[in-house]
Amino acid sequence: MSASFDTEGLPSGYPFRPAYEITAREAKRKLDTDPRSILIVDVRTVPEWDHVHVPGSVLIPLDEIERRADEISPAPGQMVACLCHHGVRSLKASLALRQLGLPEAMSIAGGIDAWSLAADRTVRRYERAGGVITPA
Repeated sequence: MSASFDTEGLPSGYPFRPAYEITAREAKRKLDTDPRSILIVDVRTVPEWDHVHVPGSVLIPLDEIERRADEISPAPGQMVACLCHHGVRSLKASLALRQLGLPEAMSIAGGIDAWSLAADRTVRRYERAGGVITPA
């Protein structure tokens, strides 16, 4: 991911879709201001989660999201925001959750990589290739 970000903390040129996505900075701001205002559902794999995750998030890997959707029970007014590595799996998960009864589920744009670069530099970056996780 490029180190160049716009004013919202999105990688330059990122095709942001505000009807479906929230920026990492905005998600982090919600988490810091009122942790009950956002439920972060991490849809990465267990090894990715074990390497690094956002405190307070819930792990439900993408390949389990449909059968475990009933485990996602947001409080009234609480945003559900899916998180993955770069934002592809989380967008798929949020769209699936919308079909399964959470019509306002969102994806965190740019994933945990954008989170670590633009929202919270204490979150470690990594690369994933062939199921192997290596520090970036």
